[in-house]
Amino acid sequence: MVSPRAARGLPPRLAQRDNAVVRPRDAADVYVNPHAEFARLVDNGLLLRVAPGSYAIVPRPWVGRVWRPDLAAVALGIAQADYGRDAVALTNVSAARHHGAIPRALATATVAVPTQRPPLRVGDGTVHFTQRTVARIDVEAVETEITAGWVTTVEQTLLDLAARPTFGGVEPGQADEAIRVLAARADWDRVTALARPQHKLKAMAYAQRVAEAS
Repeated sequence: MVSPRAARGLPPRLAQRDNAVVRPRDAADVYVNPHAEFARLVDNGLLLRVAPGSYAIVPRPWVGRVWRPDLAAVALGIAQADYGRDAVALTNVSAARHHGAIPRALATATVAVPTQRPPLRVGDGTVHFTQRTVARIDVEAVETEITAGWVTTVEQTLLDLAARPTFGGVEPGQADEAIRVLAARADWDRVTALARPQHKLKAMAYAQRVAEAS
């Protein structure tokens, strides 16, 4: 769930945003010089610079302390800020971690966006973007400490991992283990229904082989 916003020193126009990732241009109607004001808010601990041109509103309990937001949550927030809530979704390893198929935090996050985009360094991690039309893939709602949005379902995530097991710099063995976990929970009729129109029958077959080998 999105954390409470820091109130003191932060204009309500920013504090009440649904997405905690904000860019200076989003505050053009709040400040005459947004870049200078954002620098002040960073110095005061109210904003955290998460990537070039992107900042996260620090939750009230973390003001004055070291706050390291979840990388996937930040990735989703950045993507939403640039393309809108319904045009982006967490996918691949970020979705697998959301579904409990990857037990530990990773230094990589993956998010679907409507245009091609190079990887983005965020703190000590890297966000990898994949060009996809979110309306054409299977997603469900997700809430993070940064924003609420979309994440691919177990079945969609299974297919995506099987199709691109090393996307985002993930080790093949780690992807296969995640596939096994997801395969045990997946509705395979749903997997088949998704695989056909997405031309991922080979990925489905790979996921089945990985699952059967466990």
